[in-house]
Parts: sequence; C-alpha cells; structure tokens
Amino acid sequence: MPLSNEQWLILLCAYLIGSFPTGFLTGKIFFKINLFEHGSKNVGATNALRVLGKKAGIFVLLVDMFKGAIPVILAGKLSIKIPGFPAAAGMCAILGHTFSPFLKFKGGKGVATSAGVFAALAPLALLCALTLFSGIVFVTRFVSLGSMLASVSLPAFCYFWYPQHWFLIPVSGILSLFVIYKHRANIGRLARGEENKLSFSKSRREQ
Repeated sequence: MPLSNEQWLILLCAYLIGSFPTGFLTGKIFFKINLFEHGSKNVGATNALRVLGKKAGIFVLLVDMFKGAIPVILAGKLSIKIPGFPAAAGMCAILGHTFSPFLKFKGGKGVATSAGVFAALAPLALLCALTLFSGIVFVTRFVSLGSMLASVSLPAFCYFWYPQHWFLIPVSGILSLFVIYKHRANIGRLARGEENKLSFSKSRREQ
C-alpha cells in the first residue's frame, strides 16, 4: 500500500524531531563544551553523563527518549490505517538521532531514542530489556555492553509480549543490528580491555 503525501510528511517530521541535537546543544550552550571533543566523542546521553555530569546526562537521556516516543504517538493518531506505520515513524526518529543534518549527519548511537520508540510501541518488552540492561551495567559498569545485549534481547521480548503485532519482530531485529553496528568501536575496546566503565563520581569537567 503506497504512502500518501501526508504520511511521507509525518515520516519526515519524525526524522527531524529525532535529529534535534540534544547532547551537542546541552554541552555547547550550558557548558561551552563540544562533546565531539571529549570523553568517547559521542553526543549521546552516556557521554553527556560522563563529561557534563549527572543532571545534564539525565536531561539528555530524557529528551532523547521523548524524541523517539513523540513521533510514534503522533503517527499512531494521525495515520491509523497502517498498523506498522508508527514503528516506521520511530525508525525515522532513530535515524534522525544517529544521522542528524544539524551535525553534518553525525549523532548519537540511538539507544535512548530507541528506548523512547519502544516505550510507545511495546512498553512491556522495553521494561524487560531495560531490566536486563540495568543488571548488566550494574555488574560490569559497561553501558555499551548493556546496550548491545538489551537491544539483541528486544525481539525475543516483543515476540513474548506482543505476538499479535508481528511487525515489532523485524523492526526490533533491524534495530538491534543497527545498535551493534553503531557500537562497533566499543566492541573493539571491550575486546582489548580498553572500554571506559561507567562511574557515578564527579564528571571529568568537575574534576
């Protein structure tokens, strides 16, 4: 079924909402810091937490999650004829976050925005994945490892909780592969024993 002009516009808006550079602007405006030049040189919530501190990190995390949830909710309300259309809007938001036109098509790794997407699409599956993520990070202190394993587990949790929504399986599967691809540098650092562990002590800016 071909998409209407209105639906294409919704997908474009979802991409633009996702592309809002939360971490980059937070660092630049409030701390005069370019996150591309500090820490892991990423503009996502984890590096914001590491470089800018807890409050900034939590702020970036929440806004990036809303960037994923809002397009899904709006797409569901504005285009109810296509069951998988909200998921498509969510994927566009994730692409916007990771390939932002405001950052020369660079961006974060998509984990927080993906969490927002699935908070709107499949909250029980997301809750299970977040529980797994929290356990892995608590034990290992590796956010990257927790993010990858949680994303890989998401299709199974979607199948368990939402077998009637078949489109969630391929969407979450593609997303998990995308998250792993975006973490390829982290995989190398984990293999070499060079990956940074999460610390809740003072940020590097404050030290």
